Amino acid sequence: MRSSEKYILEQPEPYREMLLYLQTVVESTLPKLELKYKYKIPFYYYKGKPFCYFNASHKKKFVDVGFWKGNQIQVCHEHLVSENRKMMVSLRYFSIADVNEAVLVPVLENAIKLYM
Repeated sequence: MRSSEKYILEQPEPYREMLLYLQTVVESTLPKLELKYKYKIPFYYYKGKPFCYFNASHKKKFVDVGFWKGNQIQVCHEHLVSENRKMMVSLRYFSIADVNEAVLVPVLENAIKLYM
C-alpha cells in the first residue's frame, strides 16, 4: 500500500469518508493526476509538478483540498480559503455534506488549465 493511500485509510471518521470521496471526485475529474505522498500528506502532481493536496486537520476538524497555484484560480472565489497564504488556496470541508461537486469540479478544471 502506498503512503498516500495509507494516510487516507488510517484517518478516523469523518475524515476518512471525506478523503475517500474527494479522492474519487478528483481522480474521476482529472485522471492524469498522479497521487504521491509529499510533505506528510497526499499530494497530486500533474506532469511532475505539484497540483493539489489533501490535509485532514483533526485539531480544527476539517479537510482541506489545497491548490498549489490557487491564487490564479478564476472561479468560485467565494469558496476558496487563503488564510494569508500568497500562492495557495483551499476548499475546506467540515463534513461530507459540505463537499459540493458543483464547486469542486470547476475549481479542479480551472486549476489544471494553469499547467497547460
